[in-house]
This record gives sequence, structure tokens and C-alpha cells, in this order.
Amino acid sequence: MAGLIASLVRRVGANTRPAETAEPETAPGTETRALAEVEFAGYSEDCRVFGFFQHAAGRMTDALNDGEAYHLTDVMIVSLADGHAIQAKELTVQRAELLAVKAAGRRGEPGLRGRSRPYPVTLQSGPFTIHGYLHGLPGADPLLQLRRRPAMVALTESWIEYQSAGASHRARVGTIIVNREVLDWIRLSKDEEVGLPDLPAEVAPDPRAKDMTGYIRIGDSWQREG
Repeated sequence: MAGLIASLVRRVGANTRPAETAEPETAPGTETRALAEVEFAGYSEDCRVFGFFQHAAGRMTDALNDGEAYHLTDVMIVSLADGHAIQAKELTVQRAELLAVKAAGRRGEPGLRGRSRPYPVTLQSGPFTIHGYLHGLPGADPLLQLRRRPAMVALTESWIEYQSAGASHRARVGTIIVNREVLDWIRLSKDEEVGLPDLPAEVAPDPRAKDMTGYIRIGDSWQREG
């Protein structure tokens, strides 16, 4: 997955919208579920990807598991190496290109969470160390359960550590959805290790509040003017 930001840069400005498919047939008397738009903040091997994502799955975890590619609008890509940013009106990102995504939008129904318990875990995925709670059945092996789940799995009360632009970055994330298929490792932890430290919340830039006029492209890289 190394060099993802270069791949994304090549796709910026290209026609990245998925090919149109026929609308699914709807049974008489039923209604099509309305699309919800949520903020998208994804973590990849060498960059972070921000934008807006529309889906009709209710929970974001379900939406990410329902497809293997996600069409984003008003996109901003931020390099972990030096912090430079690239913007685009739209971009399709493959699930395999994402290590994790910050949850946004609706939460699951409280009544459906009654039989699970939180297990403290620590994991490494690419440059990101993530601490949080994995929910599983009481008395069962949570890591074995993890291997049997769909690719994208939510952790609650999470915080994250990584290097960005040469500096250490630690922040509270809340609920984060990790791609279990690309984890380097995961282990059970202790509550005192996972418990949220006194950290600022992870803040996502708003691509819609910015414009592209301040960025110029030099060769295969993008730099800020001035």
C-alpha cells in the first residue's frame, strides 16, 4: 500500500465516478431509503483522506462493509510526510486503500448492543497505533470473533498515535472503524492502557471551507504558494 498518495494524486481530476448501474427494482408499496451525507475522515498508509460520503445503510460501519469502493465529494488529501494538501471535487477510494475511517452519522440501535461487552485492545495498522474497545460476546475470545467479522470493524472510546510532518500526533477519535484485513497486529490490553488520556480530539479539516487556489503542482508533488 506504500505510495498511496501518489496514486490518489494521479486520480485527482480524472473521471473517478463509478460506472453507472441500473437502479435496483423496488417492490410495489416500498420506499427507497434516503441517502445520508456524512463527513469522511480516512487514514491510509501515507496520507489522510477527508471529504463527504453518501450512503443509505444507517450505520457507517455497515455502509463501509456494503461496498469495496467509496465515492467521495469535496475531497482533501493530506500527506503524512510533510502535511501538504491536495483537493479535488470527487474521488473514489478503494476499501483496500484505507487502514481506518472515523465513524460519523447514526449509531447502532441500543437494543442491539445488549449482548456484547467491550474488550480493551491495542492495534497497529501501518503508521497508526490505535487504542480502543472492541465489542464482542461475553466469555468468548474477542480476537477470534474479530477474524470472523466483515472487513470493517468499529472500536469505541478510541485514541490514536502517529507521526505527521515529522511530529508525534496523539488525539482522541471516539469511534473508529478499522480495516481488519490490513492490520499489522492486534492484542488485548488493559483498561488503564486503553483508557482515554487527556488529549485533544482529532480534528478534520473541512474541504468545503477551503479552495484550491493556494496550491500549485510541481512535477509529481503539490506545494503551498507563498
